[in-house]
Amino acid sequence: GFDKLMEALAERMKEQKERHEGGNKMIGTGGTSPFGANGYHPEGIRIGQDKGRHGKAIKVWDKREYKNLDDSVELGTRNIKVALRRLRKWVREGATEELDMSGTIRGTAEKGYLDIHMRPERRNKVSVLIFFDVGGSMDSHIKICEELFSAARSEFKNMEFYYFHNCLYETVWKDNRRRHAEKLNTWDVLHKFSSDYKVIFVGDATMSPYEITYPGGSVEHWNEEAGAVWIDRVSQIFEHMVWLNPTAERHWQHTPSVEVMKQLVNDRMYPLTLEGLDKAMRELAR
Repeated sequence: GFDKLMEALAERMKEQKERHEGGNKMIGTGGTSPFGANGYHPEGIRIGQDKGRHGKAIKVWDKREYKNLDDSVELGTRNIKVALRRLRKWVREGATEELDMSGTIRGTAEKGYLDIHMRPERRNKVSVLIFFDVGGSMDSHIKICEELFSAARSEFKNMEFYYFHNCLYETVWKDNRRRHAEKLNTWDVLHKFSSDYKVIFVGDATMSPYEITYPGGSVEHWNEEAGAVWIDRVSQIFEHMVWLNPTAERHWQHTPSVEVMKQLVNDRMYPLTLEGLDKAMRELAR
């Protein structure tokens, strides 16, 4: 099946040097080989071209361009800010107390005996790491993602974000316009932040299940390790992690990849609605 197809593709790439059209073996256009574009093979891998003419490819490798999210969008951002702010409040409420030195001295002086004052720890302990899925089916969710991005930017002083496409693999990036040139090593990113960071994935988790479960499953490059391995690493390092899904919850059970991802994140997938955000923030504050 798929694995054999990938091995054959690797072989073919070694053999072939020039453009090919209408053949049955090489990587080209309009042929019956399983590799290329606009061909007639029922289970091909599309290489280049925006859309296959026959909709038969089981995989598409392409260098597509994605836009960066804009953090100045203000439409539904106010409501989202309120939902995100609850995370700060809950984390503060659960925070340990520290000695209020000046209050204790003042109280002791006034009362003539030791009057100990305590106060909640002042540090705003919420540090957030957000991974945004970008491109492909996420294009139709750009507005809500920008609103979330904008709200998170203003609510969390300590917020870091990175982009990925479909599933987390060995590289992420900060700038979509330069993503091919400036990829960052996911391993380094995961080890750059302390384990008390709250991790939020934002994506529709809509893809071929291959893209999550198999090495080489990515639609953009050859990934040595399955995406599932990377998602698992995140959950090993960070105790607090949620996945926000902009597609309506009622559609989730009809998309196998969403179910797979939901299991991978231990059911901590929430719809990107105000109610879903509220539940997600509660989960992150536990």
